[in-house]
Amino acid sequence: MSVNISYVLVAYNEPWRADELARLVVELRPGIRTVQVNDGQAALRVCRKQPPSFLIADGELAQLDARNLLLELRSHQATRLVPAVVISARVDGASVRAVRPLSPKAYLKKPYSMRDLRVRLNALLPGARTVSTQAASATGALSDFLNRMRSNNAGAPVMDSVQVAVAACTQADDWDLVVLKSKLSADPQITARLVSIANSAGQHHRAVCKTLGQALPRLGVRRALNLTLQLAVQNNASLSDPRLNHQAASSTSCAQRAADLAYWLAGRLKLDTELCYTAGLLHNIGELALLRSLQEWLDSGSELTEDEILCALRERSASFGSALRVRWRIPLRLRQLIAGFYSLGAEVFTREVLVLNVTGSLLRLPLSSPIDELLQDRAVRLLRLDKAILERARRERA
Repeated sequence: MSVNISYVLVAYNEPWRADELARLVVELRPGIRTVQVNDGQAALRVCRKQPPSFLIADGELAQLDARNLLLELRSHQATRLVPAVVISARVDGASVRAVRPLSPKAYLKKPYSMRDLRVRLNALLPGARTVSTQAASATGALSDFLNRMRSNNAGAPVMDSVQVAVAACTQADDWDLVVLKSKLSADPQITARLVSIANSAGQHHRAVCKTLGQALPRLGVRRALNLTLQLAVQNNASLSDPRLNHQAASSTSCAQRAADLAYWLAGRLKLDTELCYTAGLLHNIGELALLRSLQEWLDSGSELTEDEILCALRERSASFGSALRVRWRIPLRLRQLIAGFYSLGAEVFTREVLVLNVTGSLLRLPLSSPIDELLQDRAVRLLRLDKAILERARRERA
């Protein structure tokens, strides 16, 4: 089906910036018409005369800023569905919450990177995506791209349920820590980032945060919500490719099963349930971070086969996860538990590490296989788990 494209409106305070953005639009969509204005009132007049197919708006437009411009556009039938990108210096939680109900396609931060902006606009502009020689040479082969992204990625996508909760928080001011934890505790990305930020922001504290329940009181409701909002509006916080989105849903479901099973086992053994839950939830965050990077590859205009997706997941998930946990300074004890999910090393380990190892073994054991196969596992023997509790654990898994 053809797309009826009128023109792309670039509304930016600085004329040279408006010209730069207009040239980028034409580079990505050769032949498309662009219109440039340098204040919000001029943008509104142009839109009312003829609605654009797409709007790129400076968040701090003179006379009528991007938020109020969108408010005006959304209140009139002819312009209420105009897709827009806002580029703003204001990325605090309050500013993001104010604009989010107006449904911008993206809310980007100043100063922007032309490379990143090219990727975003190529994915969002109407019309067929283009792959320029410049973009292709910058991206290179998939293997080279993933090598770069391993140490320079944004982490996992944010779950749809958290996206909904974030939208709901714009309508309510009475959230407390208990409610907030219940909304966020199933999301690996939010959990990992808030734990990381809480430790970074609280270096004067002696105790190290290792769980979401420990991080939230240190951050407070308002700051935790602001941080969550910022994470939810980042590039590719939601995966647009159906194949990647399906894989992410499967990985997230696996993370939740691991978290719930580790929590149950830890509870039976009177160990740290929250810590074991967190380790289970984060054990495969590398898979999710890799999928988000593959979405960036697609957004650059490159192609991706099903075999390439599966090969990347098989060969690179572990390295993505390791690099991410180190870069975000996830506490060492939590990292040890996550490593224990996969194998036990020769070093001294805690009973919680053994719980994660048993959790991994139970999840890897086919449901059709007899539970007796696990009775001689090292972690099972050290925890003195009998067949009855393993059977119960398998039922919990199911």
